[in-house]
Amino acid sequence: METVNPEPGRNSALDSKHELAKEETKGKILVQDDGALNDSTEAELTKFHLMRTLVESRDPSSKEVDDLMIRRFLRARDLDVDKASAMFLKYMKWRKSFVPSGSVSPSEIADDLAQEKIYVQGLDKKGRPIIVAFAAKHFQNKNGLDAFKRYVVFALEKLISRMPPGEEKFVSIADIKGWGYANSDIRGYLGALTILQDYYPERLGKLFIVHAPYMFMKVWKIIYPFIDDNTKKKIVFVENKKLKATLLEEIDESQLPEIYGGKLPLVPIQDS
Repeated sequence: METVNPEPGRNSALDSKHELAKEETKGKILVQDDGALNDSTEAELTKFHLMRTLVESRDPSSKEVDDLMIRRFLRARDLDVDKASAMFLKYMKWRKSFVPSGSVSPSEIADDLAQEKIYVQGLDKKGRPIIVAFAAKHFQNKNGLDAFKRYVVFALEKLISRMPPGEEKFVSIADIKGWGYANSDIRGYLGALTILQDYYPERLGKLFIVHAPYMFMKVWKIIYPFIDDNTKKKIVFVENKKLKATLLEEIDESQLPEIYGGKLPLVPIQDS
């Protein structure tokens, strides 16, 4: 009996069905994309569609989420649909319980706002908004960790609202000048890190850490293992003598805060 070995991917009923499914998937992607994902590869678009279908089947409210958010979670898990979907569904559950009204009111975070420790101003050369956080102005919230986490959410949402159309990321400058053990808040730092990595993935474009004193590095060694690999790649410790030059590589002088030799005054996050 003669045996016929079909060419891989050709001349079999199974492969025909697979090709048909790919064509159907491709068509659906193009309908959902609507130009928002025009910088995605075909492979990424395919996985994006699979993920959207999966999360919408598990949580129908996912249909209200825009395509770029779905893609950010997918990219945060290196295009692994199952892991990205689990991460996204966890976010949806967290959002409904932690921010049930859809936003954080300034009245909920009055103590943290009063410390005036986070400011915004300007855009970097890629059009990403810039946020500046002063570690020496932060003290543990007397109302507990959840109150500080709400402050972090408030700041991130404010920052996102300043993003130009099509931009998804921001640049952060963490200024550690004057930081002491009275400012040390490891639970708060880890709480903020969890929110950024788990619930706002692929939002951080770059983090410049400036004026870091030696004793801060002891705390940094505790925090560092909790930072995921993608985030670690975005962190830059800047030498004091190279501060302005390093920042100018990413930010035009006209957009750089005055305190770093630029032209723009800082604006408290709540006033932005």
